[in-house]
Amino acid sequence: MATLTNNIRTTLEMIKIEHTLFALPFAFLGAVLAARGVPTVWQIVWITVAMVGARSTAMAFNRIADKDYDARNPRTKIRAIPSGALSVGFV
Repeated sequence: MATLTNNIRTTLEMIKIEHTLFALPFAFLGAVLAARGVPTVWQIVWITVAMVGARSTAMAFNRIADKDYDARNPRTKIRAIPSGALSVGFV
C-alpha cells in the first residue's frame, strides 16, 4: 500500500497537478463567458473532468516522450521516469 501511495504522489508531482488546479478558474471563466451566464452543475463537473484528464494525460505523455532526453540532461535526469521512481508502464 505504501508503494502505491508513493507512486500516486510521485505521479501527481510529475504531472504538476498544482498547475492543473491553477488553470481551472480560467476554464470556468471561459465557460461563464461561453454560456453567457453560470453553467449548470453538470457542465462544471464535466469541465473539471476534462481539464484534469486532458492536462494530466498530456503531461504524462510528454514525460514519456522526453524520457530519453531527460535521462541525458543533468537538470532533468532526476525526474520520475529517468530516475526509475516510476515505470513507463505505470505512467
